[in-house]
Amino acid sequence: MDSKSFTVIGLMSGTSGDGLDMALVKFTKSTSWSYEILAAETAPFPQELEEDLMRSHLLSAVELALLDVSFGKWMGDQVNTFKAKTQIKPDAICSHGHTVFHQPGKGLSLQIGNGWALHRQTGLKVINDFRMLDVQFGGQGAPLVPIGDQLLFSDQDFCINLGGIANISMDHQSRRIAFDTCPFNLLLNDQARKLGKNYDDQGKWASEGNCDEALLTMLNELPFYKNTAAKSLAREDLELDFNPLIKNSDLDPKSILATLVRHYAFQIGKVIRTYSSSQSPKVLLTGGGAYNTFFIQELTRELKGKILLYPADSQLIEFKEALVFGFLGVLRSEGENNCLCSVTGASQDSSGGMIFG
Repeated sequence: MDSKSFTVIGLMSGTSGDGLDMALVKFTKSTSWSYEILAAETAPFPQELEEDLMRSHLLSAVELALLDVSFGKWMGDQVNTFKAKTQIKPDAICSHGHTVFHQPGKGLSLQIGNGWALHRQTGLKVINDFRMLDVQFGGQGAPLVPIGDQLLFSDQDFCINLGGIANISMDHQSRRIAFDTCPFNLLLNDQARKLGKNYDDQGKWASEGNCDEALLTMLNELPFYKNTAAKSLAREDLELDFNPLIKNSDLDPKSILATLVRHYAFQIGKVIRTYSSSQSPKVLLTGGGAYNTFFIQELTRELKGKILLYPADSQLIEFKEALVFGFLGVLRSEGENNCLCSVTGASQDSSGGMIFG
């Protein structure tokens, strides 16, 4: 089979609101898909733009429409600067945009970062709005990354993203499934801030704390873990269920960190044991939590050493989402499905995305 290659820039503006992730990636299709990250960097948001994005759900219709256009232009400027450094002209820009409203039950998912403005600013083809078609098919419009896990990382038994909340993706009974497993950095970072830092570097503070068995038991008995239908966690769940237990424990921050890490290792380990068909499953860890050495030690201990961790480099750990949104755009331009109903709950697989230019 003749191989085809596509070079695109994937853009991801995360809910953390710290900046725009940009990844220049070459995708090649022969018998299967492969990728090469050619360059990647994060463009920090100017303070005013960051504030506008954080309060975008409160804006009037006209204000939101203006922000949609101005954000598209700003992204275009960042892409032009990034592209000038790489001296490579991509085939397209594939942008997730910034989520303002996500209410799939009402048939709505809105990401801003106007495609025409981004196209006009860069002169490049733009593909965005990846969630809305799936929502119209009755799906959640999320998660979208598992199609990338399936086609780009098929040699891995489990793909786990350790962001604010931990989620997992794997093949099960001949279909891809994905769901949230437990909180992660959102709770850890709260405790790290009490100790004077934004995060617990490599889990060092957690390693110095004492795991509290009483708190650990209460965390493991929360309703989320008992309800097999529960597939996602939101900040509201942390406020209602997790934080009261942590606050009432009266433990010092390091012991809370130690207990949370033990809790995460237990819950993620349990999912791996439940779904693994291998004695020593292959696992890809990405997201900020992949740098938490203490967590990795605890997960390895939980699985009695029977785990093969993929040696991901920092680019893959930090830019996997931007990479996958680039891939979604390639699939869309090729007319191939880029959204899986097995993970979104839609009535069918689909190829979502609007094309500009």
